[in-house]
Amino acid sequence: MLAFPLALCVMTGCQRHSYSETYYLISNNLALPYWQTAVAGFQRAAALYGVKAVVAGPNNYDAQAELEALQKAEAAKPNGILISVADVGTLQPEIDKAIGAGIPVITIDSDAPNSHRLFFIGTNNRQAGHLGGQRVVDKLGGKGNVVFFTMPGQPNLDERLSGYEEIFASHPGIKTVEIFNIKGDSGNAFDATQRYVAQTGANKIDAFICLEASAGKDVGEVLKRGNLHDRLLVAMDIDPDTLQLIKDGWVDTTIAQKPYTMSYFGLKMLDEIFHYPPKPIRTDYDVNAFSPYPEFVDTGSAAVNKDNVDIYLQQESEAKVK
Repeated sequence: MLAFPLALCVMTGCQRHSYSETYYLISNNLALPYWQTAVAGFQRAAALYGVKAVVAGPNNYDAQAELEALQKAEAAKPNGILISVADVGTLQPEIDKAIGAGIPVITIDSDAPNSHRLFFIGTNNRQAGHLGGQRVVDKLGGKGNVVFFTMPGQPNLDERLSGYEEIFASHPGIKTVEIFNIKGDSGNAFDATQRYVAQTGANKIDAFICLEASAGKDVGEVLKRGNLHDRLLVAMDIDPDTLQLIKDGWVDTTIAQKPYTMSYFGLKMLDEIFHYPPKPIRTDYDVNAFSPYPEFVDTGSAAVNKDNVDIYLQQESEAKVK
């Protein structure tokens, strides 16, 4: 009597999913192209599985607004949450609260490693810093003044900075003049760069390094307007404007991540966890030799410059067609 239902399952796939299942993606800066790419991956996975995808969080950098989005998501009792952590101190207690309530939470892009999140999906950010740092060393010949544009306190950006600093530690001729806080506004990077490029002699800034996605195109625009071919710019991520600035010769290199992959794979893992939940859900898997999950899923990073930028521009064009 079971043969026909079993055969039907084989033919139809016996969909375990339901549109009543709801998964959240929560982040800051959702207006950035980087996060629009992540949203596309999240929604694609949801469409394949036939589940509901909800995206929440501020369009700008606002850790408090992201906390409020997480609290609202938790109150809705979803089947799982993906979150990029803007500020650990602000968001970690609520992540732990969600896990305590039985809601699976996976961090993507920016981690809260001491929280009770199940695991992290994203870039090895220290390695990304190593990639960029070695490019700076090679292009400057191991000597020059550099400025970083970042947002101190955001875990992934701090890890990238550490990666750069580890490379520069072996090259004492490279001096970090300032670690500039853009405070979530790339316009601040534009204004600061205008001041930096006016410095001359021993105070000349030889390289500008952007640790987050938005500043590269603004710094590049300053160099373009000033026709400053003697300055090095290393950006972060593959914003279409950043790729075009590479093509035009104003950005030397950008470090590419895979936000689409982070959110796509993240939703699939949340779905797996919902249907086959660990018992108990709150476990320190990083110190469990028999953990059902990895501590960290590295989605990869790559250096993009004039040698390979056309590949990324083509991918961008094909993604728009889809």
